[in-house]
Amino acid sequence: MKLILLFLTISVGFISNEEEYKFITKYIDVPLDHFSFTVNNTFKLRYLINDSYFNQDDPIFFYTGNEGDISMFAQNTGFIFDLARKLGALIVFAEHRFYGETLPFGNASYSSPQNLGYLSAQQALADYVYLINDLQKQYGKNVDIIKLPVIAFGGSYGGMLAAWIRIKYPYAVTGAIASSAPIWQFQGLTPCENFYKIVTDVIRSLGSESCVNTLTKSWGILRNLTKTDKGKTDVSNTFKLCQPLKNQNNTDALLSWLSDIYVNIVMINYPYPTSFLVPLPGNPVKEFCQAIDSSDSTGDEDLLTAVAKGLEIYTNFTSSVKCNDILADPAPNLGYLGWYFQSCTDMIMPICSTKDDLFEDYQWDFSEFSNSCFKKFSVRPRNEEVPILEFGGKDIETATNIVFSNGLLDPWSSGGVLKNISSQVVSILIPDGAHHVDLRSSNPLDNEDVKVARQFHEIQIKKWLDKYYFHNLPLDVYSEKFKGRF
Repeated sequence: MKLILLFLTISVGFISNEEEYKFITKYIDVPLDHFSFTVNNTFKLRYLINDSYFNQDDPIFFYTGNEGDISMFAQNTGFIFDLARKLGALIVFAEHRFYGETLPFGNASYSSPQNLGYLSAQQALADYVYLINDLQKQYGKNVDIIKLPVIAFGGSYGGMLAAWIRIKYPYAVTGAIASSAPIWQFQGLTPCENFYKIVTDVIRSLGSESCVNTLTKSWGILRNLTKTDKGKTDVSNTFKLCQPLKNQNNTDALLSWLSDIYVNIVMINYPYPTSFLVPLPGNPVKEFCQAIDSSDSTGDEDLLTAVAKGLEIYTNFTSSVKCNDILADPAPNLGYLGWYFQSCTDMIMPICSTKDDLFEDYQWDFSEFSNSCFKKFSVRPRNEEVPILEFGGKDIETATNIVFSNGLLDPWSSGGVLKNISSQVVSILIPDGAHHVDLRSSNPLDNEDVKVARQFHEIQIKKWLDKYYFHNLPLDVYSEKFKGRF
């Protein structure tokens, strides 16, 4: 089974020098099960709030949290702050149930399938609607309109949730900015080989053909060398592994670890240094391939040494890591185990590799996938098309006020909405953009495509807000306070 987190990171203890955004941490009691009257339990959902820009009657900017600690996403979504300053918005980042500090059963949240059964996108969306309703009561007491307009924002899985909350609960949010949201990365909607093809194309175009060839050759060399004890020792030393390879499972784990890193280097190929997932230089794909291509790779062992040298761009950019622990939780700031469970239930995203990409061949096998899920969680996927049945798949023409943005250097664009669905569900492409780069704060090294995307978001949001205020305020109040503002 292959499992790819929408975000996958390896902790390296790096302290970022990027801007730190300020929030107040709050909690709200929400129902454990929004869809049953026989389960009356509640739990505390964490959310982060900043009201320093908020003016009476102005909008709520609501980030629909991802599969991880919400504070990490709050510190890496500066576009919301930039726009909130202009529009006087209240900023809210809501944490997804079962991630970060929002654990419905505390330390026992992952202890049984019965507990984990309450982890789903459907329940999380209901949490967000519940929270939005409470925010309306808190901040809409003395406003001129019935409800404050809410704009949903999200990137990656959070972007999927932003789009889906607008589709399923249009009364709760006025519009949604869904960045790098692979809402079509599901069975029957997107060919499973597209994801790895994008990774390969990006490494070829921004790195080199020789870099692609080296990575392609490395799989067979690794398989062959690790058949012997000496080979396992040599490979362990080459890649500076904390635990030496001992068996076939260890070898499989190493190859999976390598695959994930190649994906991540492409996914977060920002033009400037960042510490979003791990500390990286600007243009990491170029740096990665230059390190590989500058090394002698004439022999098999030399080739692996070249790959290991390139990997240090990702694993040890700060030169502070002594060894690589491929068996540890690969995403301590994210919810690897929670996403693993969701990938077995409501978020099944088939991904496969072929001879046309640089990865080791891997075919999607639903039966094998189901067996691995049952072995891990004692659950089996009920239906490969749960999100399609729940949220409409590609049949979303009746939706309104959604912007889908995709960087074409991002492998998750394989399942993204790349064309306008209607005049009110639109797509904007960022040809040289990586994973939801448009939601990050502005940077002098941003390319024009990213700047245009952010301007497009702002124009759409202002249009939605103007229409909302026009229809929900007396004409004299609208004319006095909002006409011409947007």
